[in-house]
Amino acid sequence: MQALVYTFVALAALGIGATAYFGLAFTPVEAGLTALVAAGLCVISIERTLRRRAEARLEKAIEDLSRLLATDAQAGAVLSQRVNQLADQDAGKRLQAVEADISVLGTVIRQVAEAVAEIEEKKSPAAAVPQAQPLEIAAVEDSKPTVPSDVVRRALADDRLVVHVQPVLTLPQRRVHGYDLVPRLVLDDGGMAEPADFLPRDGGEDILRQVDGAALLEAVALARRARAAGQSVTLFVPLTRATLADRASREQHVAALEANRTIARSIVFLMTERDWQALGEIERAGLAQFARVGASFSLTAVRSLRLDIASLVGQGVGSLRVEAGLFLADPQTLADFHVSDIASYLARFGVDLIVTGVGGEQQVLELIEDGVSLAQGPHLAAPEPARADLLSDRPRAVAQLRRIEG
Repeated sequence: MQALVYTFVALAALGIGATAYFGLAFTPVEAGLTALVAAGLCVISIERTLRRRAEARLEKAIEDLSRLLATDAQAGAVLSQRVNQLADQDAGKRLQAVEADISVLGTVIRQVAEAVAEIEEKKSPAAAVPQAQPLEIAAVEDSKPTVPSDVVRRALADDRLVVHVQPVLTLPQRRVHGYDLVPRLVLDDGGMAEPADFLPRDGGEDILRQVDGAALLEAVALARRARAAGQSVTLFVPLTRATLADRASREQHVAALEANRTIARSIVFLMTERDWQALGEIERAGLAQFARVGASFSLTAVRSLRLDIASLVGQGVGSLRVEAGLFLADPQTLADFHVSDIASYLARFGVDLIVTGVGGEQQVLELIEDGVSLAQGPHLAAPEPARADLLSDRPRAVAQLRRIEG
């Protein structure tokens, strides 16, 4: 194509030279120079045009290449993020979760097969298994305290509330996992009243707030002493709705935790499942405040594990507590799968199962067979006073907790 253009240029230059020679009476030399000048001008014009077109094509190609490189860079960044996410993931935990799911599924299938076999063998409805009786836990929660409220208030005013500790042990090693703080009341006759004997069930919010405050005070002192000794300790501190519903009590609890952020993660607040389910918006906002400063929660007296475990974890719950009698004698009321899979099921969510009220060695053996790794009860260890060297240092930041009034 370019050769054809130059051919036309040469012909045009010859035509111009001939016109100048014949029409304008130029000499042959002048006509030849005119033809050469015309040809040169045409060539220069054509070359400039071609160069501009080439530069335009080059610029467009560079722009296209830049867009491609930008797209590749974005794709590379996305790929890097995915690779980093895969690298950060713990394959072991995923495998454990899959194994737990498979185990639970296998157990459910086995139970379904056993249930179908039993149904086929039954000849009459009389052979049906009777429905479980109401839980003893509910009876305990609904029982009335034996110590009158005025006696309790007088004892609190006389500073006769003591806080003992009861260990939560690992199985089968029976090593200390943490300590429950158990408030006890010294009566006028010198006797010791347990929490179930003096804590009010209906009303008496001022008493509950004072007991919660005293327990947190002791927990902070114990945790600080343990930290000073280079030890780590988990302390389970009782918490009631009375404290969460009272603004002053909530603020003093939060202030105590914020003043001791280094040990706040050592404190786990204990609350019954019934109270947890009955919490209102204000009370749940108080729980969120506690969680933001590092505290976590443990639900006690759990009557059923048919809960939204993931939601509980999101609210800061790290462990669930079940009575040993219910767990071993009537596990069907707790979950729909085999008792030996309950602990592993909760472990998938990072939640510990703690079996409480263990009263004999036979129960310990059964719990070990069922995969339970944390237990507590009078057979394992009874509540006792904490070591004196851990109780002597009471932080001033939470001293006002003893003066909470209703």
